[in-house]
Amino acid sequence: MLKIHFSGEDILRTRVAPAADPVWEAVLSLHVLPERNRDPLLSGWRREVVRDLRRQDADGLRLLMALNPPRGYFPDFLTPSESVDGFEAGMEAVRRTPVSLLHRDLTLLANARSLPADASALARGEPAALEQLTTVMGRYRELALGPYWTHVQAAVEADRARRARALLDVGIKGLLTGLWPGVRWDSGILEIPGYPTSRELHLQGRGLLLVPSFFCAPTPVALLDPELPPVLVYPVDRLGGLASNKPEKPTAALAALLGRTRAAVLAASDDGCSTGELARRLHISAAAASQHTTILRNAGLLVSHRDRNTVLHTLTPLGRAILNT
Repeated sequence: MLKIHFSGEDILRTRVAPAADPVWEAVLSLHVLPERNRDPLLSGWRREVVRDLRRQDADGLRLLMALNPPRGYFPDFLTPSESVDGFEAGMEAVRRTPVSLLHRDLTLLANARSLPADASALARGEPAALEQLTTVMGRYRELALGPYWTHVQAAVEADRARRARALLDVGIKGLLTGLWPGVRWDSGILEIPGYPTSRELHLQGRGLLLVPSFFCAPTPVALLDPELPPVLVYPVDRLGGLASNKPEKPTAALAALLGRTRAAVLAASDDGCSTGELARRLHISAAAASQHTTILRNAGLLVSHRDRNTVLHTLTPLGRAILNT
């Protein structure tokens, strides 16, 4: 179990990441890549990525895979806090990692599993080794996440809308306990069951950054080093899995968008809206609202998530782009 200790200041400083974190998603996708047949929602993605990876530089990928085992510890330096500002900002932070942290993280990893010979140059902080690592991470991200990124963003955006509603409806306790089944809040301590090791994390007034993640599995993840900015990465609903984004696919569905009512439904969903709210705002029946959201969802412009008896609709990145044109 992971226990996270909050003070009053920590509660005030707790927030949700503004978007899908490209570095965390790349790293965590490496963890689930070898897990064949464990999640049918990722089977097509896994098959396509494995096929394409066979055409890549084997040496660089071998090290990257070794640094990201499907189980157990993986180095903290691979997911710096700067990644909240984008992938390139994260990679620049990786390249600037102090040698002491590289040596510490890689020693911890080497105690649990064998590493390729080129990990030694990385542990010494050799600039060429760090440059090669970030280059390979960039190539992997483009291959494994690039064609699917819209779906990842949509799932994370839908989760952010759910967290905002939880905070408004039931406060910080509702926000935190809704992150994962079985999570408990007890006198300022957030208890997360099923964590691979028993740990206690004291936030000490720094607050907690909650990072919703498409590829996080099977339980939330925290950094090992308690001195680093506190982060809790947690799984989101994958909204039916992944399919590569090919421009020609949505054309027929987008043709169904013509009409003022459907455009109004799209606009009303900008900040998240339930079916009942759409019906009341637009003065249409609940059945009509449901029909319009189904068409928009099939066109890839909305995602819908059921929470008990309510279905919440939020825009995908494509939907937002169309709305803003």
